Amino acid sequence: MQLTTIISEGLAHRAYVVSDAGMAAVIDPGRDIDRCLEAAADAGCRIIHIFETHRNEDYISGAAELSQRTGAPVWRGKSPDFNVPYARTIFPEQRFEFGELRLTALETPGHTDDSISVVLTHLATGDSPVGVFIGDALFVGDVGRTDFYPDRAEAVAGLLFDSLHERLLPLGDQTIIYPAHGAGSVCGAGIAKRDFSTIGEERANNPRLQLDRAAFIAAKTAEHHYIPPYFARMEAANIGESPELGPLPAPQSMSVKQVRESMKAGAQLLDLRGDQAIAGACIAEAIAVPLDMLASFGGWFLKYDRPIVLLLEDPKDLDKAVRTLVRIGYDRLEGFVGDGFEAWSTAAQPLERIEGIDVHELKRRLASGEPPLLIDVRALDEYESGHIDPSVHHYVGQIEAVAPEVPAERALVTFCNSGKRALVAAAALHRLGHAQVSVCWGSMKAWKVSGYAVAGGQKT
Repeated sequence: MQLTTIISEGLAHRAYVVSDAGMAAVIDPGRDIDRCLEAAADAGCRIIHIFETHRNEDYISGAAELSQRTGAPVWRGKSPDFNVPYARTIFPEQRFEFGELRLTALETPGHTDDSISVVLTHLATGDSPVGVFIGDALFVGDVGRTDFYPDRAEAVAGLLFDSLHERLLPLGDQTIIYPAHGAGSVCGAGIAKRDFSTIGEERANNPRLQLDRAAFIAAKTAEHHYIPPYFARMEAANIGESPELGPLPAPQSMSVKQVRESMKAGAQLLDLRGDQAIAGACIAEAIAVPLDMLASFGGWFLKYDRPIVLLLEDPKDLDKAVRTLVRIGYDRLEGFVGDGFEAWSTAAQPLERIEGIDVHELKRRLASGEPPLLIDVRALDEYESGHIDPSVHHYVGQIEAVAPEVPAERALVTFCNSGKRALVAAAALHRLGHAQVSVCWGSMKAWKVSGYAVAGGQKT
């Protein structure tokens, strides 16, 4: 028996390939299915089953394409709201055996109505589960979000509690959990920075599993999660409403002149350089999101109906950028700037600068006669757990929407936990015409190290 974990960086998504006796099953494949095919080939196996644990919102599934390539059926849970044309409905306790492996379906609704888990048993060692592919029901240190049905908030949270306590925890403390996401995913705010765990470990230490049913429901309905605009497109794609996805795009190298012509025709220039590089030499018209933040924030700023041209720090980053974008549905990748920023700057293209300040300068300015407007762009729970007074809260992903409300004549400073998200927000404000915007490097981490006052208290 072999098991391979395929991690999509940025999205913190996990797909799995489990194999034995020349056959393999894939659980929750992402769009770049070549990695699943390679994992199966490396194990000397052919893919005979594909499972989707739930309707995914944060990335495009590759299940339909993988099925087309391999002939393997796609299995998923029943939904009361839609039918998925490329999939077969799986039934509770339905079993799939090959070699010495058994995969058994469990209904585990709560995160979504169609959520299932797939229990892994190694028949050579008995009937006790070895592991469970758990989708978004349970994570390492957290449980799945339950906010996708706001009109049924308490009922859905109760469904997840029942799935956890009546179906998953009874699998036994020895059972290894294989969640669909790790730390950094938008599907769980408290996921631990650890790639492995067991039912026993989570039973003992997962904060959400220490609550009784009423307290669990109260805690889940009190959570605040963000729903990026691209989620709607992911949902449509993953229930078969979008066109066939096809192979990964192969953007071509473009001269600066070609890029400018493309931008005049409506293309979006996406600056993927590092945060300090963007701040030091800002391209005013570009959407600026450092490559390591692209999966988290690209979908808040990029438009699907316009082509994209990439500006990279290193041409070797092209594959990573392409894979990150297509995972969230951006196929119109027209090209990339050949020779990167050097080509852009030596072509005498205009450059500007986003001022960077440290926390000591921020404190001085806030105490001055004309203090800047301090915009904290962290998530709401971060802000409520401790912030600078005075400041206003606007989440980084929503900064474009609130930009018209921000006084155009006032100096602005963006602020987060370290400065990285603050830079993304500052670049967006700068692109939208706010020339007097600065970014506070170090942000809350540096503010606390300096011993400066923090308003608000730790949330319970």
